[in-house]
Amino acid sequence: MTNPQVALGPRTREQRLADTLAMLRTPARDAWVATASVAADGTAAPYLVPLSLAWIDDRVVLALDATSRTGRSLLASGTARLSLGGTRDVVMIDAVLERSVRVVEAPEELAEGYAAQADWDPRPGGEHDLYLVLRPRRVQAWREVDELAGRVLMRDGAWL
Repeated sequence: MTNPQVALGPRTREQRLADTLAMLRTPARDAWVATASVAADGTAAPYLVPLSLAWIDDRVVLALDATSRTGRSLLASGTARLSLGGTRDVVMIDAVLERSVRVVEAPEELAEGYAAQADWDPRPGGEHDLYLVLRPRRVQAWREVDELAGRVLMRDGAWL
């Protein structure tokens, strides 16, 4: 089966940016979050997990247990790669950890913003739960091969 969007041809940069921001602002949006750490034997230990996200003030906000593998890796490395959408309408985000905030100490606007968009509220959770605020450094978006050439929408933290 072919993607019906292909018949329309490649999107303009402006349309890709608008579509990307619409995807990021979608309520109850989940993303695949990839992190990596160093295993006990010195080899790379990549990890991939689906998490709910919120797009707040041009930042990706995740909520998770700081003691989880993803939490530990992200706190240690300060970097993550996120993927939204399917293989025929994907947004890839390379991001850096800007700050972490314990859920129980989070400002109301962060907690309420996350709960409203992510469609769940981590505040009744455990003592190790954190909001991780990630600053996008690079954003790519494409649907098919005809959009690969212009897929970079953000470079070095600035929209192009």
